[in-house]
Amino acid sequence: MKTVELIVNILMLIVAVLLVIVVLCQSAKSTGLGSAFGNDTTALGKARNAKVSKEAKLQKLTVIFAIILGVLALVLLVLPAFK
Repeated sequence: MKTVELIVNILMLIVAVLLVIVVLCQSAKSTGLGSAFGNDTTALGKARNAKVSKEAKLQKLTVIFAIILGVLALVLLVLPAFK
């Protein structure tokens, strides 16, 4: 069981580092009132440029890595019950 705990701990460390990197790659969105309502698209709903789609991908990666980190933390919490 120690091996499984070690593997989960290593995975948590890797995911945490990836989460930090993804969050640091995102740009700040605190410019003006338009950013509060997500006004980053044109009238037809198309993205203005590739930067917007890059930010959307980074946001999705942030959510995915946060969920994975939470699940691994829960696994590590429940793991001693199976001993």
